[in-house]
Amino acid sequence: MNALHKLIEEEPLLEWPIKYCLGVTTTTYILSLLTGNVSQVDRVWTFLPAIYTAYYALLPLWPSSAPAYFYPYVPNEVHKSISGSFSPRALLMLALVLTWMCRLSYNTWRRGLFSLKEEDYRWEILRQKVPPWLFQIINLTFIAIAQNVLLFLLGIPTMMAVVQPHTHLSTPDYVLAFLGFATLFAEFVADNQQYSFQTFKRSGVLERNGWLYTRIPWTKHDAERGFATKGLWAWSRHPNFFCEQLFWIIINLVPLLSPSAPPPSMGVVVRLAPCLLLCLLFFSSTKFTESISLSKYPVAYAAYQQRVGMFDPLQTPIRGVWLKLQGTKAAIDELVYGQDTGKAKKVE
Repeated sequence: MNALHKLIEEEPLLEWPIKYCLGVTTTTYILSLLTGNVSQVDRVWTFLPAIYTAYYALLPLWPSSAPAYFYPYVPNEVHKSISGSFSPRALLMLALVLTWMCRLSYNTWRRGLFSLKEEDYRWEILRQKVPPWLFQIINLTFIAIAQNVLLFLLGIPTMMAVVQPHTHLSTPDYVLAFLGFATLFAEFVADNQQYSFQTFKRSGVLERNGWLYTRIPWTKHDAERGFATKGLWAWSRHPNFFCEQLFWIIINLVPLLSPSAPPPSMGVVVRLAPCLLLCLLFFSSTKFTESISLSKYPVAYAAYQQRVGMFDPLQTPIRGVWLKLQGTKAAIDELVYGQDTGKAKKVE
């Protein structure tokens, strides 16, 4: 705790977000113990990065003392050049993160994951693989603490932008904003394609009024395979995760590529820590998710892993060339895409 107090003394802008993070961490952990459901952090994941980002982007709105524990405030130690006016760059980042929040909240809502009874299926599988005492250690250290700390860190890039001079937006800002919104659109398409597939897999009925770019003619062969391999999923095994990581890399780059950014006083890796830690989380959790998929569909999913990149879609055509040189591409393509999908055959 002494180290935490020292950190707050050195950077008073961290005071309220750290207190808020501690409060949310404690609350979600206690709820997980009371309910036996460890997906409490999952339910607030869609909102927390937006809350931390909004705190920094809207600094001029907050009082110098909090009327309630969770109410945001700006300590008197924060210089008025930082808290006295809005940062155009931070407001841009807030617009991007709020759009991200709406996309993720919508996808979470329609999948029923806001229900207090719902729990990520992976936690139940993990319970079966480890002793109860070890699972409770994982619940405390990783699920409750580590994930909440990571969500807190996703607001740090906006803090970096706020402490910079509040100059007008420049070319790098507009380019990164365009890439950010484009990435969110691609992630929205990937989410909708997956939702469309899972709906067809359960009901056997094609949705006629789905979102744009999601009206894919799923077939019985697709449902029997068990996982989507059309649309964006023909190019990446997890296009939604790829876009998610790319989005937060873009957010992290906004203050770093700003013309008003001071010469880096810390290493590049430290400055990129929020997005790098998120990428590490996605890589490790995706490996676990894929081990589950592989146990369900050992032949087809192994072929999918050979044929399509985990995240990066640029790997997929390279893998296609390599498999062709080995003489196994036709057999792998049959397992992954099947004969009934002409669109998938275009993936080289």
